[in-house]
Amino acid sequence: MMLSWSEFEKVEMRVGTILEVNDFPEARKPAYQLTIDFGSEIGIRKTSAQITQRYQKEELLNRQIVAVVNFPKKQIGKFMSECLVLGAVGLAGDVILLAPDFKIENGLQIG
Repeated sequence: MMLSWSEFEKVEMRVGTILEVNDFPEARKPAYQLTIDFGSEIGIRKTSAQITQRYQKEELLNRQIVAVVNFPKKQIGKFMSECLVLGAVGLAGDVILLAPDFKIENGLQIG
């Protein structure tokens, strides 16, 4: 299915920095709970991400990522997800995070 340009423009992808990483033992598939800073306009958002195959908690702290910030909130067990972290899914089902090459301002829009 092809998207129109106007449909694509509705997807708000932003750069954020991971501030906190916690285990998420209640998740069906192994995941972390992330707290991400998207700058002053959007603020702090929480999400869960199935990235435990490739990433350790310590290496995720202060790492910049790309996420969709304009999806509706989603209840995952007792946890409320407020954004969707983007990544490429490898052949083994592992997720490789999308991220800028250089440290940039949190909240910058991808477009």
